[in-house]
Amino acid sequence: MPDSSYNVGPDIGAARGGQNIHEAVRRGRFNTNGVIAPPDQLDMDKVNLLHPELWRRAEYFQYFKWLRDNSPVHYTENSPEGPFWSITRYEDIVAVDKDHQRFSSDAKYGGITAVDLNHGFQLPMFIAMDRPEHTRYRKAVQPVMDSESLKNFEHLIRERTIQTLDSLPIYEPFDFVDKVSIELTTMMLATLFDFPQEDRRKLSRWSDVATGKYNPDICPGGEEQWQRELTECLMAFMTLWQERGQSEVPGHDLLSALAHDATTKNMTPQELLGNLILLIVGGNDSTRNSMTGSVYAWNLFPKEYEKVKADRSLVPNLAAETLRWQTSLAYMRRTAVEDVEMHGKTIKKGDKVLMWYASGNRDERMIERPDDIWIDRPNVRRHLTFGFGIHRCVGNRLAELQMSILWDEILKRYSYIEVLEEPERLPNCFVKGYKHLKVMLHPL
Repeated sequence: MPDSSYNVGPDIGAARGGQNIHEAVRRGRFNTNGVIAPPDQLDMDKVNLLHPELWRRAEYFQYFKWLRDNSPVHYTENSPEGPFWSITRYEDIVAVDKDHQRFSSDAKYGGITAVDLNHGFQLPMFIAMDRPEHTRYRKAVQPVMDSESLKNFEHLIRERTIQTLDSLPIYEPFDFVDKVSIELTTMMLATLFDFPQEDRRKLSRWSDVATGKYNPDICPGGEEQWQRELTECLMAFMTLWQERGQSEVPGHDLLSALAHDATTKNMTPQELLGNLILLIVGGNDSTRNSMTGSVYAWNLFPKEYEKVKADRSLVPNLAAETLRWQTSLAYMRRTAVEDVEMHGKTIKKGDKVLMWYASGNRDERMIERPDDIWIDRPNVRRHLTFGFGIHRCVGNRLAELQMSILWDEILKRYSYIEVLEEPERLPNCFVKGYKHLKVMLHPL
């Protein structure tokens, strides 16, 4: 039985008996009622994988391992977001992600997250569409992310990376999230939208708001604040949208692409906002948190970092391996549109199905030594971080390019980046990321 001294209330308050809560969490796990214990000592049917504290404290991997080994298609009947199925093995996730006939992304079924869409304030976006609508919307933005565009972006990304790294203090603590990860991703986002660079931090704020409606640190005003700030996002883009649509020669940016494509040029304001949020979050969260996660990872696996220092040709592997290891988007939801049998379980028509990418990327059945960073891993790009099938992340190559350039430039300047304390993580089960990471630079 779990040690009662590590039993905390539903609000995950301070541990009893004066025990340090972080030490308690390090030694065990907790369920929806706040009981901290290893997974084999809990009723796993009652464990809420969506609990924000699991994600703030990075206490989910042993739960996922238990599910992969014992219940790979697992039903959670009671959670604040309603009942849902968890798909935790790599091959099962790929099967569901590619099965667009039986598992739908469409907003009419509830969308792509465990939280059902607010039908009073809908944000239609093409990731929450099925074929053929999804294909038409995706094609509108695809040219901005193609290989020719990446060649054009490469010099600009490197120039900004050099500028950012050269501005950092040496032998002085600073927050890597703020000074590097957010700075580089917002500059790139502003470029992708041709949005004013001086206002680029608004983009990261809107990304945080979009995925943090229930996070009191981000939206203390709840639903009302969430709607207000996203409406401000729409208003900021609306003028630019109208200007781009009137231009005879469209620019090579996402907003111009949407304003001139036959499928998207007549979008309603809510459709515009929904797709803007999709592209902002997609361009911000994965790259931003992978950048931070890579610094944290290489402090945990210094021998692997030494391999990269000795052989710079491994930098692209570094990017791919940390994208897998970090898995910044923890899951994606589908809704079953008919009864489906998997592993002896029946997923009923209308059920929520969560594909846990964070679990699939640690599945020992497909990935050797999955919890380790392994810089010369065979098939290093075979991971779930960007999804599979028609919804595979449209900006995956850009994310890899940004990561590779960042570490290529880091290796030219520093012997290592020292992590000074454990990162402060986001209490978010959808975006698996970091709020702060205090580091110190050690130059060559």
